[in-house]
Amino acid sequence: MTEAMDELKKATRKYRRLKKQFERAREEVVVASLKALQDGNEPADVAKEAPFTPGYLRTIAREAGLEPSKRGMKPRRG
Repeated sequence: MTEAMDELKKATRKYRRLKKQFERAREEVVVASLKALQDGNEPADVAKEAPFTPGYLRTIAREAGLEPSKRGMKPRRG
């Protein structure tokens, strides 16, 4: 086996290991985002802290069975 193939095998092992870590971390962010939405936070507010857009947050919320927030003016905070 050539040195280049050894490097490729090593890089592939690293990629697969990190991919699993990424997938676990992503799932943690999804769960935390859903909890924030369940607590009444708006997707735009959650998106400021999460690596997702408000639209994607609404999608994952629908897929998780969360009811969309009511349309119209929202109460002012603080």
